[in-house]
Amino acid sequence: MLATGPNGAGKTNLLESLHVGTQGFSPRTRQDANLVRFGAPGFAVRATGHAQARDLTVEVGFRLGEGKQAKVDGIVADSLERVRSITATLVFTPDRLAIVKAGPAVRRAYVDRLVGRLFPARTRLAAEYAAAVDQRNAALRHARGGFSGTDTVDPWNHRVVEAGQALSEARATATAALAHPFSECAAGLGLDGAAFAYDPSPITEDALGARFSVDLERGLTGTGPHHDEIRITANTRELRSHGSQGEQRVAVLALLLAEADLLAEKNAVPLLLLDDVLSELDGDRRATLVQRIRSAPQVLVTTAARGALPGDPDQLLEVSPGRVRVA
Repeated sequence: MLATGPNGAGKTNLLESLHVGTQGFSPRTRQDANLVRFGAPGFAVRATGHAQARDLTVEVGFRLGEGKQAKVDGIVADSLERVRSITATLVFTPDRLAIVKAGPAVRRAYVDRLVGRLFPARTRLAAEYAAAVDQRNAALRHARGGFSGTDTVDPWNHRVVEAGQALSEARATATAALAHPFSECAAGLGLDGAAFAYDPSPITEDALGARFSVDLERGLTGTGPHHDEIRITANTRELRSHGSQGEQRVAVLALLLAEADLLAEKNAVPLLLLDDVLSELDGDRRATLVQRIRSAPQVLVTTAARGALPGDPDQLLEVSPGRVRVA
């Protein structure tokens, strides 16, 4: 499906509403108030479709001052995780280049979301580890200030190691699962020698003990999965620092396509939302990408220029301010 229209017509808003309706949050901002039209009290998105071998209706609404609520088939969901557990959506926007271009924290967050999609039972591992580190840091600061003895840090050492090892194992499993399909997808898009690798930080009782005096002085835990790096390279070149804008874009697209393949293998066929995906890709790469996504069950591509998409879409949407028309 292709959505086309002039700049500012609302193509990205259409894509964003689909993401909110199927994932419960915007790919652009975590501030729900930023999604509300000027002068409006809130927003509401209602999506109907077919998932998990049944018809499905999902509603996500937000009102200023009241927060957000979701319903699945008319029944209030206890959390937005309920929405995400039954609908799989992957999105590309120009902002997603941060996965390659930004610092390690962005890549860690990406892998942690991947863990949650591939292994739903491990969704909470990153949050549990972060909570343990926060508690250890608080104990370090109390001990540094003389409000407690250094022995009060010991129980948190064990909890940080336990949670950290579980998170590291999950990240290693997820990156290993994605590495080969990523390399293949990237090569298909003209980026040879692409690799996706996990570089973990040590998290053992001995590692924490070896740097305890430094951690105590700083009041911070200086080793563990919150310092991990996920490396995205092409022929050993770090694409973050030595990749062109086009190569970085291809790498992010390859990650998305590889992840879509993994989810499809788990019978969680995702909705692909590709916003302004064709800009900065040459003609050959555009053609390869379109050939690749034509085999996907459900894809929405936005572009300002109808001719940017090689071939004819299965369905064409013409977007103008406040209106979407099936052409």
